[in-house]
Amino acid sequence: MVEIFAFGPGTVQVGDDGAVEQVAHPDGRRVLLDPGPVHDTLHAWGKGFVITDRGSHRFDNPALVRWRQTGLDLLYQVGELELRVGRRFGDQWTETYELRNPGSEPTTVGSIAISTPYRDIYRSSRESLTGAVHAHVWTGGADAWVWAVPMDGSGPGLGLQLKEGELWAYSVESREPGTSSNVRGHIYLHPTDHARAPHAMGGQPPITLGPGASYRWTWQLAWYDNLPGFHADRQPLIGADRLAAELGETIELAGAGPSEVTSDEPGVVHVEATDGKRTARIAVLFHRPLREIAERRVRFVLDRQRRPELADSRQYAFVPYDNDSGLTVLSGAWADWSDARERIGMALLLQEVRDRGWGDRTELEAALAGYERFVREHLVDEDGTVQDDSIHQDRVRLYNFPWFARFLLGQGDRTGAARILDRYYELGGDHFLAFDLGPLLSELGMRDHLIRHARQFIEYGDELPPHEVNYEQSMVAPLLELLVAAYRMAPDEIDGAELNRRLPWLTAFAADQPDVRLRQVAIRHWDGYWFGRLRLWGDVFPHYWSVLSAAVYAAWPRELVEPSTAAWLDAATDSILRANLVNFSPDGAATCAFVYPSCVNGQPAHVADPLANDQDWALVYAIRALGK
Repeated sequence: MVEIFAFGPGTVQVGDDGAVEQVAHPDGRRVLLDPGPVHDTLHAWGKGFVITDRGSHRFDNPALVRWRQTGLDLLYQVGELELRVGRRFGDQWTETYELRNPGSEPTTVGSIAISTPYRDIYRSSRESLTGAVHAHVWTGGADAWVWAVPMDGSGPGLGLQLKEGELWAYSVESREPGTSSNVRGHIYLHPTDHARAPHAMGGQPPITLGPGASYRWTWQLAWYDNLPGFHADRQPLIGADRLAAELGETIELAGAGPSEVTSDEPGVVHVEATDGKRTARIAVLFHRPLREIAERRVRFVLDRQRRPELADSRQYAFVPYDNDSGLTVLSGAWADWSDARERIGMALLLQEVRDRGWGDRTELEAALAGYERFVREHLVDEDGTVQDDSIHQDRVRLYNFPWFARFLLGQGDRTGAARILDRYYELGGDHFLAFDLGPLLSELGMRDHLIRHARQFIEYGDELPPHEVNYEQSMVAPLLELLVAAYRMAPDEIDGAELNRRLPWLTAFAADQPDVRLRQVAIRHWDGYWFGRLRLWGDVFPHYWSVLSAAVYAAWPRELVEPSTAAWLDAATDSILRANLVNFSPDGAATCAFVYPSCVNGQPAHVADPLANDQDWALVYAIRALGK
């Protein structure tokens, strides 16, 4: 038996076991995952697990289901505990969960998890834009919410807000090589995940249930035209005017908690507020001045992220570094640990620091000269082909070409840079979205390549060719970067409306959660696996390629948008660039991936990967935008 309940202008489909099977968006698209290789009824909305000091249990088949005209009530037997669930539908969809201890002894609950299997998947660009959602999650206690927005940025979106109780964590399941980078996984919401990750998100409170006691939480879902409309329906306990500031500066707060916060020590500060019954939390960052961060990072790179033990020019290459062991990392067959590819970000960081007169210019020039020798001897051929790394000379990866063109340009070799970009297009670059292409082509005066490439992708519409991931933020941002550059070079040939039509594709990847790691930072959920040592899948916040969005927002032609949108673009740019400073330590060490969920596949997370690898692009873009 399947019951269909009206839910505002959409519907909710409930299975005979009382679990929610699907939610239909008002325009007909599906909001939750469909049954298939990734999803099954075991992960249906409303199912989950409990971990206690008296045993751990999953709950699936209810002991009782009572159907009503406007919804249903369920009772699950969870070990010695009872979980009662009420679902009611109408203009809003309200769910109340009550975990009760009917026994005579107290029980400590270390984790409670409820599955919310949002359709956050990338099958293709068109299927993503027309049939999937980005699920933006905030588990800040009493202020918790989820915003599920269609990937094309259109409304309405589905907003979940907590009305009673607290949510302190979210975790992810079903992430493994089989699902790879095109499926975000099953998202579980937690009143607490203390048993598995007590440190996560500022701390996870355990829940103690005395005899006859219960813990109850309620959330309400509704359709909203946009994210501001959703927030207008909420009353958070705490907020902030900004989420990042330099050491010693003050961040102004609003709500029931303190009026301001400051710090003389770099790092993330969690700030709480309470109304006497419920508590909420936000996370802000205090950081050193950008120049100091960059100079300390460069010192660390020069001292520890090269290979002086080698006899040839490979000793000047920049490589990953394990902060735990103190050793550089040998890549072998794992290309994302190689001495090329994204690691060139370290060389570009050295150039940015040198060009601003920061650091020791003599030392920087020597390091860059050595790296240039390595590039010319091992990576860039005479015809402009860029090899994948110094070992693998039979693979061509188009992403690499603009990065090495940018490096040679920074070394004063315009001819070499142009040769690399010509070769990029000879190898099919017209159908690929590498990074930094628009600005590079503009700077080198390569007008024909730029306009032709832009026109090609305008013709593609929403059917973008798949890249290393079927669809992702780092396809849309380079697309818009390319279109912006072409529009600026030839506004009579590139229609500004084509830019504006695609801008929501990019903005939809992020929301405005009150955590410095999340605000306006695009969802990326695979890079910890590919680039880190822990090989953890799951949301990486912030991932450094979120700076690609900032680069687009900063360059966006302001004549194409309203003043309010221009102000939002400025604020989002600053939020993204400063958020990424969180991944650099005071001593110059760094992490390539902070895996944000409390757990991934049961593995405790909310952790910085010990590998310093490819994150220096965040500093490169921050210096370009913010460096004086």
